[in-house]
Amino acid sequence: MAFIADNLARVKPSATIAVSEMARELKATGREIVGLSAGEPDFDTPDNIKAAAIEAIKSGKTKYTPVAGILELREAICEKFKRENQLEYDPSQIIVGTGGKQILYNALAATLNPGDEVLIPAPYWVSYPDMTLLNGGEPGFINTKQENAFKLMPDELEAAITPKTKWLIFNSPSNPTGAAYNREELKALSDVLLRHEHVWILSDDMYEHLCYGDFEFVSPAQVEPKLYDRTVTMNGVSKAYAMTGWRIGYCGGPIELIKAMAKIQGQQTSGTCSIAQWAAVEALNGPQDFIAERRKAFEERRDLVTSMLNQATGISCPIPEGAFYAYPSVAACIGKTAPSGKIIENDEDFVRELLDAEGVAVVHGSAFGLGPNFRVSYAASLENLTSACEKIQKFCNSLR
Repeated sequence: MAFIADNLARVKPSATIAVSEMARELKATGREIVGLSAGEPDFDTPDNIKAAAIEAIKSGKTKYTPVAGILELREAICEKFKRENQLEYDPSQIIVGTGGKQILYNALAATLNPGDEVLIPAPYWVSYPDMTLLNGGEPGFINTKQENAFKLMPDELEAAITPKTKWLIFNSPSNPTGAAYNREELKALSDVLLRHEHVWILSDDMYEHLCYGDFEFVSPAQVEPKLYDRTVTMNGVSKAYAMTGWRIGYCGGPIELIKAMAKIQGQQTSGTCSIAQWAAVEALNGPQDFIAERRKAFEERRDLVTSMLNQATGISCPIPEGAFYAYPSVAACIGKTAPSGKIIENDEDFVRELLDAEGVAVVHGSAFGLGPNFRVSYAASLENLTSACEKIQKFCNSLR
């Protein structure tokens, strides 16, 4: 359609949303579907946070807010960064957006010129490349390897940096693989970045509180303070606090960049929902003990899912260190024939045939830039996860 902007042809719809919608449509026809495609905790928002939102409504905190966010929330974010990440920010260095997605988008919109390159390790969250393209940049993909637990290696980063590189998008723990970088691994990458002063770091820490075992989360500017002045540290309340629908993301960064992002947001959405902001103040300042309890539940689910998937014929599933995703390989299933008679030629064929035959909705790995894999979200009940994994085992056994 000639009326639509040419730039929109460069991007594609979100694959994760598409799979979720496909599953919903099948459910509406009466099919029993187990959906493991959505990146959303199945826990409810804690009661104290909901109570703070109700109190904000009752007390009339329903007006427009400053574009960058209410001062109380920006102060709570500064305290969170200091308490949990040993990062010192002033409220003037903080901006609150409508979800982490808006923060990432506006950081790119404020900085990218045509032809600027954004390095994105693959597999990646589906929105990174399209945000880059919509803002005139060029994604530069760095394929990681399963034998390296899908982690970016220093030599791979070094080889990928060019004079046009403006950003490295860094996501730990990772969506979709659950890969998480320890202090030593992150320091090795930081040493590379110190040699390339024109490269900025966009650190997506959204899954910070979902690390398992004795794994210690660290963020780039925390590990290497010399990177502080060219790092944007993004986080939000979506995952750890089960507040996906409240749409609150935030970041800390250099004040001039924060001002530029606020300038864009002022012409875009202005300040985020006042009620959600007051709820987020309570989330960050209130009791944190439930996070450990829920993390333990996610770890139990991770162990169940990876164990059962590794028992499925033709599937190899690494054990993730964080987030609530597993990213199993189906390389041994490629070329086999599904019960429908279709030959499975790639991971997208695998997930479509799995959905059709067994009613299990997962997302194909090629949507995240690296296959043949698929992403399982284990943010679901043990009962549903057990049922889904049994169905996946049954489907794999049916391949010929």
